[in-house]
Amino acid sequence: MDYKLELLLLPVTDVDRAKAFYSERMGFAVDVDHRAGPDFRVVQLTPPGSACSVSVGTGLTDAPPGSARGLHLVVTDIEAAHAELTGRGVEVSDIRHMTAEGWQPGPDPKRTDFNSFADLRDPDGNTWVLQERGHG
Repeated sequence: MDYKLELLLLPVTDVDRAKAFYSERMGFAVDVDHRAGPDFRVVQLTPPGSACSVSVGTGLTDAPPGSARGLHLVVTDIEAAHAELTGRGVEVSDIRHMTAEGWQPGPDPKRTDFNSFADLRDPDGNTWVLQERGHG
């Protein structure tokens, strides 16, 4: 039996602001923007190359806005992803990697899978982690 993760709900306060952030700044494709009355709206967005989408909207979740934590976006080149996102106006932390001595600045010099990171948050405070895998 396959269990495929295809959709995550992100709790937000302003659907249009979240839609603009994820589509214009993060580069996610807008797959769906559907309203079914004043109390229900769903906007589904998909990161480039991803099989999993996110949805923001009205009437989707009772989670407090900004409460999603540590969602991971896996990229093959964390420096390029960092430059692309900051170029679009997204505030992204400095890149860091883990060593036996703790966190160190910059990407992992060996570009080991799953060991280079950067953080960002959406306008509501939902947090994301960029993580590098499959570099070069």
